[in-house]
Amino acid sequence: MTTHAPAEPSPAIPKRKGRLRSHARRAVRSWQLYVLLAPAVLYIIVFKYWPMYGAQIAFRDYNPALGFAGSPWVGFEHFVRFVSSFQFGRLIENTLTVNALGLLIAFPVPIVLALVVNQLQSPRFKKFTQTVLYAPSFISVVVVVGMIFLLFSPRSGIVNNAITLFGGEPVFFMGSPDWFRPLYIGSDIWQNAGFSMIVYLAALTAIDPALHEAARVDGANKWQRIRHIDIPGIMPVITILFILAIGNLFNLGFEKVLLMQTDLNLPTSEVIQTYVYKIGLQQAQFSYSAAIGLFNSLINLVLLLTFNWVAKRAGQSTLW
Repeated sequence: MTTHAPAEPSPAIPKRKGRLRSHARRAVRSWQLYVLLAPAVLYIIVFKYWPMYGAQIAFRDYNPALGFAGSPWVGFEHFVRFVSSFQFGRLIENTLTVNALGLLIAFPVPIVLALVVNQLQSPRFKKFTQTVLYAPSFISVVVVVGMIFLLFSPRSGIVNNAITLFGGEPVFFMGSPDWFRPLYIGSDIWQNAGFSMIVYLAALTAIDPALHEAARVDGANKWQRIRHIDIPGIMPVITILFILAIGNLFNLGFEKVLLMQTDLNLPTSEVIQTYVYKIGLQQAQFSYSAAIGLFNSLINLVLLLTFNWVAKRAGQSTLW
């Protein structure tokens, strides 16, 4: 009769236990850091991950009395209803047009501002310029929209007063569908370009000054140094921010769009976010509005993953 020796424990198990004990000891030694991290983690769990449980109402005929699990399952019925509705084409066109134009026009502005401000020689004037450009970021969206209504008022607005002074006819800017997009994008550049400029200025400060010194010795002028040193130096930051902007291509500032809307400019100002608000909260079609919001989020996710993959294939900096 043969006897078999007991199987020896795998050497990987003690190693794994040792790593776990090592991680636990480091966590205990650095418990203060985990205490500081806990509120942020709790916020993300409560306000970002836990609401995902409610996303299932997009696939149900939600009834508040029955709850999430008790409401009848309808599958993709709400998604098909949205894609088949007469509003679908207009909402997609309005949302994509405003964001695409904003990306093409507004995205390069802070880059140009940062390159120009970085070339200023006087430290005092440089700080003053940064403050002036950055200050609009602190103004509330409600105040900005109020300023737009006052400045472009057909009767007392300074813009229409100037038009009348030169012999033109007053223009009802806020009631014209054609003027909604220029006003939205222009005011967005004025309010947010300064904040993005700070990000690029921080990236410019990380460039080694020795590169500029060597370029000066070789006879390079300012434009050549900007083209061959500054722009390549901040290109990773530009790429990351561009990918993030693409990932929000179907997201607009809901508050600002809603505040700028009037009954007359709805043909161009009605976007997905405002439509979800009106359908979901004003008309209490919770499942339908949840399906539209989930559809919008999925499109943004696909765009983000696609452009991140394209940037990786092109050898540029990526999110992951």
